[in-house]
Amino acid sequence: MDSHDPIYDTPEGLPRLLQLMARLRDPETGCPWDVEQTFESIAPYTIEEAYEVADAIEREAWDELEDELGDLLLQVIYFAQMGAERGLFDFHRISRTITDKMIARHPHVFGPESNEKSAEQQTRDWETQKASERARKGEGGVLDGVAQGLPALTRALKLQKRAARVGFDWTDRGDVLAKIAEETAELSEAADSKDRDAVEDEMGDLFFVLVNLARHLEIDPEAALRRTNAKFTRRFGAIEQHLFQQGKTPSDASLEEMDSAWNDAKAAERN
Repeated sequence: MDSHDPIYDTPEGLPRLLQLMARLRDPETGCPWDVEQTFESIAPYTIEEAYEVADAIEREAWDELEDELGDLLLQVIYFAQMGAERGLFDFHRISRTITDKMIARHPHVFGPESNEKSAEQQTRDWETQKASERARKGEGGVLDGVAQGLPALTRALKLQKRAARVGFDWTDRGDVLAKIAEETAELSEAADSKDRDAVEDEMGDLFFVLVNLARHLEIDPEAALRRTNAKFTRRFGAIEQHLFQQGKTPSDASLEEMDSAWNDAKAAERN
């Protein structure tokens, strides 16, 4: 690139990043791939980048987090540029809207209310404020506004939390455990019937009540499953390493051999 390109003279930070995206999207001189992108085509990348940020935090990979946050910020800049091109909104409107929203939701910081509240009280106030905002948008139902595109476990958790606020909830963890046993039996019965729709329906019911148990235990189900995924990946890698030392691959080994190596890996983690 020409060293005298104006992009090098643009102030650092957001001004330069906004100019960069405008250049990439320029229909005459921009990047053909970037020019072709739409809200719909970029949305999956945004979800992926958000998960990569969460992954870096979970692994405490602080050297990677800066880069991942930059990738996530780029997604916002992308949407802002496409919005500006359509005359819908731009980055400045996005930043102004979120700033105004946060000020309105924190009267104990930016208004007359006392900030001598517990975190629990502030959370209740936050939810009350959000409910008022939903009502102004015509979202009167308890479950209105819970995004359809959320990961299923996360959406289930949010739906249950909303319902619990109006009293639709189990009061005892034992009731949730009993429901898990009931749903497990119904899933087994559906599996025996070989009715695929019934199996899927009952499997969904079981997942839903498991999320409910996680909520009662104050566990984030997405985080718990990510943790188990990481554990499974780690232990299966140990199986592969064990077999490699014997000149084998998982395809060459028996289930008994792999199970033994799994138990060894499990035991090693506990020591």
